[in-house]
Amino acid sequence: MKSLYTAIFVVLISLSSVNAADKGKHLFILSGQSNMKYMDPNIAFIPAVEKAFGKENVVVIHDAQGGQPIRRWYKDWEPANGEKPTSTGMLYKRMMRKILPIVKKHKFSSVTFVWMQGEADAQAKHGDVYKKSLIGLIEQLSNDLGRKDLNVVIGRLSDCDLTNKRFPHWTMIRDIQMEVAESNPRSAWVNTDDLNDGKGENGRKLKNNLHYSIEGYKQLGERFAEKSIELIKKHD
Repeated sequence: MKSLYTAIFVVLISLSSVNAADKGKHLFILSGQSNMKYMDPNIAFIPAVEKAFGKENVVVIHDAQGGQPIRRWYKDWEPANGEKPTSTGMLYKRMMRKILPIVKKHKFSSVTFVWMQGEADAQAKHGDVYKKSLIGLIEQLSNDLGRKDLNVVIGRLSDCDLTNKRFPHWTMIRDIQMEVAESNPRSAWVNTDDLNDGKGENGRKLKNNLHYSIEGYKQLGERFAEKSIELIKKHD
């Protein structure tokens, strides 16, 4: 009888030690323009989410391209004035070609979309339609994946141009990114204002730069991971 109790106790201890990593796999989709492209997820993002959920339970898709407006992802994008472009959503299609084989192969407990983009739209003065476009992009991905529980982490534009001189709609898009993130309990945004100072590539000294420092990209990965983990655990 004593051995039976011991066996039961061992089983209970084993079950209690099961963590979030054993409950299923987690998919992370990282996309956007240059600041997402230059962030190597292997440096900080992937190690952090693997530590949280287990290496075998994490799949990361990183697909980004510099200098691109949101219409390259959002298929129904329309300008505030004028006709809709004949070609939209091409980068989204490229991204989905990477995602769909993965979601067919695995069953994911969560899917998190990490978005770092907006510079191109700020420069082209498309802030008036950015909110609609960002919400539309999130809904587009959510519908295509059949995930009403999609988590979203948005990298807010930095303090590169708070006077809107070079990028006329810079602060407008910053505000929109926060508004969209704060309007949904499954969304969050990360601050990047302190990531664009310091030592950049080739030893160049950066100050309120459009792109981030070497250390800044590392911290960006850490912050994206922190918010992603927080959202997943919050809704687990």
